[in-house]
Amino acid sequence: MSAATSTTTIPTDEIDRKGLFRIATGAGIGLAAALLAIVIPVGFLLAASYEPGGFLSLHQTAFLDATCLLILAGALLFLLSLFIYRRAFAILRKVDRRFLVASVLCLIGSIGFLLLLVAVVVIVGSSSSLLSCINNQPSHALTCLRSGQPLGAYTGLIGFWLGWLGGVGIVLGLSAGSNRFHRREIGLGAALYALLLLALIGPFVALVVSYPGVEFVLLLAPLLSLLAPFFVFRGTRSMTH
Repeated sequence: MSAATSTTTIPTDEIDRKGLFRIATGAGIGLAAALLAIVIPVGFLLAASYEPGGFLSLHQTAFLDATCLLILAGALLFLLSLFIYRRAFAILRKVDRRFLVASVLCLIGSIGFLLLLVAVVVIVGSSSSLLSCINNQPSHALTCLRSGQPLGAYTGLIGFWLGWLGGVGIVLGLSAGSNRFHRREIGLGAALYALLLLALIGPFVALVVSYPGVEFVLLLAPLLSLLAPFFVFRGTRSMTH
């Protein structure tokens, strides 16, 4: 008997259990990432928009540096979360081919987050000149980056859209997981992730052109970024115990 035929096949239940555990882990790390990369920075920016003075001021280099560092730490956690989601979908695709596309998109998203990390590091190194260029005009941010730090601007643009595709991979993978495991919480988490992807486009577009109502979209993103992984975590943890 050959070595290939003598190898013990992993039971489907065991594969499902491992996949669910990794999905739960990815969702838990995603919660922490949302706090650092979205919730806290958006709270800082909203507070600074009222110009209270002191540290919370768009004219303070230290404020921008601190916000960028929070986003950097959150992006690292998002990268880890995306990696674990990808591992979960890669495991589950052994028994369900619906997870294949999700796994590939998450891999593309991982590359995007790496590019975003490079862009954030570049921006932190030139925060003073960037603040002077923007001058309280958020729609000028992309133009200022292109003129002052083209590497950071174009790296960030490519990284954002590749990371966005990774988010699509999470939505597809969680939708397949909801159908496979018959858990409404996972499906709800997938729907909230989809809404988050749509909400993130608004502030990104605002970097190019100003439009009314972007503040409300900015408020929606932190809420969705917390609720989506929360429901996924809740739906999967109850099945792994």
